[in-house]
Amino acid sequence: MEVTEVNIVPVKAVDGLVAFASCVVNGQLYLGSMGVHRRLDGSGYRITYPTKRIGRRELNYFHPLSKEAGSAIEQAIVAKCNELFERSDDNYGRHSKTTADNQ
Repeated sequence: MEVTEVNIVPVKAVDGLVAFASCVVNGQLYLGSMGVHRRLDGSGYRITYPTKRIGRRELNYFHPLSKEAGSAIEQAIVAKCNELFERSDDNYGRHSKTTADNQ
């Protein structure tokens, strides 16, 4: 499975949410509005897929059907997040990972 065109849009951190992500799978399927959250132990990021609440039910817009697909998507997004947040730390010195959590 090929995950390309990964885009990250940082947001002001709220309850661990630090960004939204999108990507293209196998050059044929666009996935968007995935949440990027800091892991509770601070060891990296985790991905959540968009849902819609209708009454007491939550409906999934989409989600991976296999562990391998979920892992490929998560690895591509986490790699892009690490690159983006490290670059902003190095180039600007104002968005450290700790600071990004508190913004």
